[in-house]
Amino acid sequence: MSPTPPPRPRLTTVLGRGSYAEFLRIGEILRKETVGGALLVAAAVIALIWANSPVSESYFALRDFKIGYEPWHLELSLGTWAADGLLAIFFFLVGLELKREFIAGDLRQLSKSIVPVAAAVGGVIIPAVIYAVVNLASPETLRGWAIPTATDIAFAVAVLAIIGSHLPSALRIFLLTLAVVDDLIAITIIAIFYSSDIQALPLLWALIPLALYTFLAQKYRRFFGVNAQAAWIILLPLGLATWVLVHASGIHATVAGVLLGFAIPVLRSQASGGPDAGPGLAEIFEHRSRPISAGIAVPIFAFFSAGVAVGGWEGLGSALTDPVAVGIILALVLGKPIGILGTTWLLTKATRATLDSSLKWIDIFGVALLAGIGFTVSLLVAELSFGHGNIHDDHAKVGILAASVLAALLATAVLRTRNRHYRKAEEEEKIDSDHDGIPDVYQQGGSER
Repeated sequence: MSPTPPPRPRLTTVLGRGSYAEFLRIGEILRKETVGGALLVAAAVIALIWANSPVSESYFALRDFKIGYEPWHLELSLGTWAADGLLAIFFFLVGLELKREFIAGDLRQLSKSIVPVAAAVGGVIIPAVIYAVVNLASPETLRGWAIPTATDIAFAVAVLAIIGSHLPSALRIFLLTLAVVDDLIAITIIAIFYSSDIQALPLLWALIPLALYTFLAQKYRRFFGVNAQAAWIILLPLGLATWVLVHASGIHATVAGVLLGFAIPVLRSQASGGPDAGPGLAEIFEHRSRPISAGIAVPIFAFFSAGVAVGGWEGLGSALTDPVAVGIILALVLGKPIGILGTTWLLTKATRATLDSSLKWIDIFGVALLAGIGFTVSLLVAELSFGHGNIHDDHAKVGILAASVLAALLATAVLRTRNRHYRKAEEEEKIDSDHDGIPDVYQQGGSER
């Protein structure tokens, strides 16, 4: 008699509070991203003003200025260095964060990961479909179908800081997970659909430094002991070699960043609960890389990518009526909330689950609107879709900027109506009646672990 298969996990509540350790970690990440978001917005505004000023030629000359070593296919414009090089740091962090969440974070539990992951997938598919429908008659512009797929977490948390939102930790974690997962989906799309003239030899050569990097990272304590500085010094050149070879292969170089992030161990001992279990290189590398990514890499990329010569009100009107911009705006402002909210609702119905008692559906709607802020990765995909100097690329940038601002305003209008409730929830999360350093709400059901 065959054994009875185990029952499928059934969700009872979704989007409840996670562990206190996760609350502290996510809070620290979002504080850094808030600063990065402010720098990103400032860089984009400076670029827009400069690109539409009487000295706009100097901006485009700077963006297109080439530097690098041509025999290694690295004589690139400054704009390309920002997109291919600096954004690799950003995607390295995406790989680190995703691996950490699913191995050591709360999302290792299927009951907690299934909703944000499914919502992120819905928030990718629906915007892509909406853009494709709008541009179905034009094969040239249809190539930009992936532009509205990603959420810019730095821009989003900067908006939260500006409006003074006291968004509960569960919703902040939901937003961060959405952004990280759809960034991973976006980089997968880039690798599959936006790589061209693939060169097999450099790609095969890239496997050598990548394999050595992975081996040393996984066994770093055997070779470096507790000296993480030595690990950094050895692994960084191997990572750079991998990036150079992936770039030469024709696959977008930011893909190397994700692979290198995935290679870093999250736990010192992969044996769960082993005597040596604990934070590994991932935490160390994340701590060192995030300020570089949020404070330097992403703002510089935004500076070189957001600058578009609008051409006055007539040019702005022309850009906003282009099917490219129309598709992007509809996809981000309508498609994102429809995909995220709709998928979350359908999943709760399919699993007979309910929202956590501290939340309402309008909260999910507000976060889904906020996820419509697609900026960094959207600008990258626009450039890959149409190329610098193409009129569709310029119109795509206008659409991305307009959609991001509109999504931010709509999210602000929704979330501000719930701020009193959020403030009350925030106060509850600070109560520690037994003075043990862990708020009471995180000790219910052992969630302090």
